Amino acid sequence: MQIQKVAILGGGLIGASWAALFLSRGLSVAIADPRAEAEDFCRQLITEAWPHLAALAAIPEIPNWDALQFSQSIAEACEDADLVQDCGPDRIEVKRTMLAEAETTLRPAAIFASSTSSLMASDIQAAAHHPERVLVAHPMNPPHLVPLVELVAGYHTHANVITAAQQFYDAMDRVTVIAQKERPGHIANRLTSALYREAVNIVAEGIATVQDVDKAIAYGPGMRWALMGPHLIYHLGGGPGGYRHYLDHLGPTQVERWKDLGTPALTPDLIETMVSQLDASLAEVDDAALKSSRDAALVALVKLKQDLPV
Repeated sequence: MQIQKVAILGGGLIGASWAALFLSRGLSVAIADPRAEAEDFCRQLITEAWPHLAALAAIPEIPNWDALQFSQSIAEACEDADLVQDCGPDRIEVKRTMLAEAETTLRPAAIFASSTSSLMASDIQAAAHHPERVLVAHPMNPPHLVPLVELVAGYHTHANVITAAQQFYDAMDRVTVIAQKERPGHIANRLTSALYREAVNIVAEGIATVQDVDKAIAYGPGMRWALMGPHLIYHLGGGPGGYRHYLDHLGPTQVERWKDLGTPALTPDLIETMVSQLDASLAEVDDAALKSSRDAALVALVKLKQDLPV
């Protein structure tokens, strides 16, 4: 299907970032958000995102503000929309309420794609009039710079909807992956949750500070993971024998380490320890400057990865 208009439900960080991407690709965008300050926030984020998007693709010099509309009504924003990008709160009752209002004006063929980080499409679509059009299309923050989009079908999602969604996000220069089963957190967040659990556990057990945990990831495995995934990394680590050699000879050492990984509880004391250690490391750092340098580095990384064979 030809997607020309996208309705975005929620004008927070994720919704505004999606809006910047879609506008840069020549689409019309309608954002629904009940907050009076949402429009100013979105326009500011889009303005800040535009130079980064221009560094990655040939786009107009300035956003086409005439193609961007704001509404406090979900139903109004969804009129004539070809695709809805739901960026509302990650609570199932809220998702179902938003979908119900969207369906009062959505055409039957329109796609409803949720940005949910952990909820499942089957639960969101349970009471829908057209459950076959509902799927998860989960990005990583910020969506306009991080290319990944995870597509997850619900029990009633039509295969053609997954195909159409994949074609759409691919056309937006996203990198799509399709989950074969529904699970909380989909693919990427399950992986990041596993890593974060041990990052918290290392601090809880006094093995290392928050600062050194972050350095260990950012300047160690994170540098390789930015270029390729763990299976491929270990394939290279296996030398001439590849992945099989690695698993045969070093797989047992992985199993032994798994046995010692922790399951920490986020107690008030632990939270205070982690926050205070992070705050200490940020004493001389401005959050706006940190975000700006992150986004500039993401642009450079996206350019670098465009030349990689995988």
